[in-house]
Amino acid sequence: MTSANNGGSGRRGGDAPSHDSTSNGGISFWYARDGIPAPREPLPGDASADVCVVGGGYTGLWTAYYLKKAVPFLNITVLEGKFCGYGASGRNGGWLYNGVAGRDRYAKLHGHESAVRLQQAMNDTVAEVIRVADEEKIDADIHRGGVLEVARTPAQLARLKAFHAVELAFGETDRTLHGARETAERVRVTGAVGSSWTPHGARLHPVKLVKGLAAAVEALGVTIHESTPVTEIKPKHAITPYGTVRAPYILRCTEGFTATLKGARRAWLPMNSSMIATEPLPAEIWDTLGWDGRETLGDMAHTYMYAQRTADDRIALGGRGHPYRYASKAARLGHPSRTEPATIEALRDILVDFFPTTAGVRIDHAWSGVLGVPRDWCATVALDRTTGLGWAGGYVGSGVATTNLAARTLRDLIQQDSGQSGPTDLTTLPWVNHKVRKWEPEPFRWLGVHSMYAAYRTADREESTTSAPESHPIARVANRVSGR
Repeated sequence: MTSANNGGSGRRGGDAPSHDSTSNGGISFWYARDGIPAPREPLPGDASADVCVVGGGYTGLWTAYYLKKAVPFLNITVLEGKFCGYGASGRNGGWLYNGVAGRDRYAKLHGHESAVRLQQAMNDTVAEVIRVADEEKIDADIHRGGVLEVARTPAQLARLKAFHAVELAFGETDRTLHGARETAERVRVTGAVGSSWTPHGARLHPVKLVKGLAAAVEALGVTIHESTPVTEIKPKHAITPYGTVRAPYILRCTEGFTATLKGARRAWLPMNSSMIATEPLPAEIWDTLGWDGRETLGDMAHTYMYAQRTADDRIALGGRGHPYRYASKAARLGHPSRTEPATIEALRDILVDFFPTTAGVRIDHAWSGVLGVPRDWCATVALDRTTGLGWAGGYVGSGVATTNLAARTLRDLIQQDSGQSGPTDLTTLPWVNHKVRKWEPEPFRWLGVHSMYAAYRTADREESTTSAPESHPIARVANRVSGR
């Protein structure tokens, strides 16, 4: 990580603070504040287990947790390439919410009621994460303020109303729609003309959750080896530079780093996302913003933003920035996650555009990370009963809660396969064993992703200058081409 002097205010009159005052890259703000834990030992050599989990993020840790709680005698090994939470689990925006990637497509494939069951399971998952955190005494700064998504242009308002109607149709009857005045009573976002709020969401500190979860898993008797990158997964084998773990079940829980595995480069695209965190804001600024409910905050732009008010009264805000690096380079362990100055400036511009009174605040930290995007933008969980290979992921940025549902589903699939139980409500959800085609080879993958986001940015600019309520045609074309 590039160190910086954050002792001064960083303010220069009305100008934006210099990037020299911003810690940038290496680790996320969450780890910078909470500290990197003492490293766990790498794999000492060849080993065996009943279940080998590849990946020490939320998916892998939740899976180990639920499996060990269900079947205490299982010998479970978790292999992590760097340290637990190094990837998206320690870099995200701290949105614990009920969104799941691909729900609308699953409704088309399996019927509306099947997708409603998936949505209800996600609604319940928010409460489940909070329950386990409380039971395991994990203090992750959780505040259940719900999710507020705002519209700031006529086109965004039309999308918001359509989105709200769809959510109601999927059974979310406790969601509410607000006009400009009611939105301002929650958060005073400049130019907001409407919003949709759901109670199924909470703000949290991602690293406090992942560190607490890793400690809980170890306390149950699960073995975690860090600094142990898995280079190849085969039936009953997880191969690393230090040895091979053999197990009847090998579970791939690698999300945005899946492209580093042999034969999986085109499985999920490692999409880059970037974030900034401000200095703690004084009371006089918060008086101008409201945000007393500490809702997680998003918008209806095509290149959307996401933000939270942290427990220590900062604003942590993220967006796409540089969306994808050629040949999935950003997925390589150890690849520098330094955020380009232009991306930091773009995120600052969003911050100030939403909240003009933040124009003079210091940006304490900037960081980036990768999330997993399947070709059809559908999250999946699966177990191949002929090989014992399982996987979960492709959350498209909605993984803080979805990982928990995926883990409980993997638990049930393994128990069903081993004869310990039959099908459950979770094993019959429509995302189970969903098949998706691979991404295109380079350079088509790089050209496609960058063209898509260039189109979305153009659409957002055009929509900000017109009163037309329709989404810009460029965005509609980009949606069809991308498969979103």
